[in-house]
Amino acid sequence: MWKEDDMRKNLKEARQRAGMTQREVAERLRIGERRYQDIEYGKTLGSIKHWDALEDLFRIPQRQLRQNIHPDKQENQ
Repeated sequence: MWKEDDMRKNLKEARQRAGMTQREVAERLRIGERRYQDIEYGKTLGSIKHWDALEDLFRIPQRQLRQNIHPDKQENQ
């Protein structure tokens, strides 16, 4: 199960710290604004290419940006 709130919070905060709008991020990723919104809102994961670009853009490791999207099953063992 995705933890959409965590991903939304992480991406939104990173985007805001960068002083960017969703449209500006979408343009940098070369995707539509709606597509980026779906990624930021946790409706879709996006491609590896998108996450690589987000990592470079925000200078935050993508693992941190995607934190808690898919909890590690071994965490509870």
